[in-house]
Amino acid sequence: MKLSEFELDVMQLFWRNDECSAPAVHEAVRLTRNVAYTTVKTVIDRLERKGVLKRVRQNGRTIFYSAAISVDVVQQSMLKRFVAHVFAGDRRPMMNFLLRDEVLSAEEIRYLDDLLTAQRQQQDQSAGGEK
Repeated sequence: MKLSEFELDVMQLFWRNDECSAPAVHEAVRLTRNVAYTTVKTVIDRLERKGVLKRVRQNGRTIFYSAAISVDVVQQSMLKRFVAHVFAGDRRPMMNFLLRDEVLSAEEIRYLDDLLTAQRQQQDQSAGGEK
């Protein structure tokens, strides 16, 4: 899945809200971008064609949309493309790059430890099932 920066900004509104209309999205987007309503509506129509948004109801002439896919699906797809293109498919340099210059809090370190522990347990279970 490939979404532009502007499309991602619009999708963030849908992921935070159950449903939105194009006028409501335009009002929210105008706070950070100087864009016309027609531009926002064009982006919403494009997202609907991509299958990322769906129409959920209509009130008069106003159409309400909601996210058709979760933020996790988009993040996973975009991250895989990013790793493939920027890091030639190797996650190790990416992880090194992310952690190299960062000072992690104790909570963040615990979180990473928990993720690694869960990953090790999953590998151990998979290895045990192959015997």
